[in-house]
Amino acid sequence: MDSPWKDARGITVSTTPTLEGHPIQQYLGVVTGEVIVGANLFRDLFANIRDIVGGRSGSYERILSDARNQAIEELQAECASRGGNAVVGVDLDYEVIGDTGSMLMVSASGTAVKI
Repeated sequence: MDSPWKDARGITVSTTPTLEGHPIQQYLGVVTGEVIVGANLFRDLFANIRDIVGGRSGSYERILSDARNQAIEELQAECASRGGNAVVGVDLDYEVIGDTGSMLMVSASGTAVKI
């Protein structure tokens, strides 16, 4: 069972409710991971310029990818602390927060299981 979201502890993360060929033995409850990142003024300025001329904003894409990976890592750590070895039904949410919309929250939630 290979997964791009499998950590060093062997905890697999899937958006599906089951893992084909691996029956769920025990449900261990909902687990979550949240990461909040702030925006940088200079990065925002250059991202806006790049958006105007039609390029992709690589700096934002990297930050978003890092935040997503950190949220998933937190999810896996909480699963491990409950004795699980997989998280199923994972949902990823992205939210702009703060009075000026200067922060981004990435949250991951799912059900920790033993397979």
